[in-house]
Amino acid sequence: MDLATLLGLLIGFGGLIGGFLLEGGGLGMLWVETAFIIVFGGTIGVTILGFTMTELKAVPYFCKVVFTDKKVNYMEVLNILVDTADKARREGLLSLESQLAEIDNQFLGRGLQLVIDGTDPDLTRNMLEMEIEAFETKEKVGYEFFMAAGGFAPTMGIIGTVMGLVNVLSNMSTPDELAGAIAVAFLATLYGISLANVICIPFANKIKLKTGKSVLLMELILEGILSIQAGENPRVIKEKLMTFLPPESREVAVEEEQPVGM
Repeated sequence: MDLATLLGLLIGFGGLIGGFLLEGGGLGMLWVETAFIIVFGGTIGVTILGFTMTELKAVPYFCKVVFTDKKVNYMEVLNILVDTADKARREGLLSLESQLAEIDNQFLGRGLQLVIDGTDPDLTRNMLEMEIEAFETKEKVGYEFFMAAGGFAPTMGIIGTVMGLVNVLSNMSTPDELAGAIAVAFLATLYGISLANVICIPFANKIKLKTGKSVLLMELILEGILSIQAGENPRVIKEKLMTFLPPESREVAVEEEQPVGM
């Protein structure tokens, strides 16, 4: 479970509901079935309209991405690449085949297999870059889906409010109830804005953030694979790959390299 996602949702909705209650409102005042149907049903419908069924089938996967805390351990992969480079220099590229079964990262495993098979370096680069691009394209669908929903939701809220006002103003036989009816109509706008800014847009940003981390790891692997294939010195490879690390990972790596007592 991604605690940041859960915490963000709790604080977001908690702040909205808590503030409303402190102003003297009640929970029952926030629930209007018709407004909920118009906003959520309308948003889902028009969002689906812009995607293919194949893309829509991946929506549960993207929801899982948002709520799953998948650690990206750059240093672990970097050390594997450096150790692999050292073994390749000492024992030759064919010696790497014995350790393929021990590698969990599929992208790294495929890259090393290309090297072991003696694939041309340019072809190796092109194939791995195409795989990175395919991964980015797949993950981009999730980002675009939730961003689209975040764009439609406020509009659906306004539509729901207008529909509610039309219904209210067409029946003004009881003026005493007019203010309450108008307040209920405006709940549709509240639903639309909340859906967009507390759920949809944050979900899209979380997918984009996690995709960026995975792509950075794949680019690090790509550079490491090509360096191993070129027979570069393991120390040089390590220094080169360190430039790919995010600042926090780079600081940890530098601390680990410092002698004890410094």
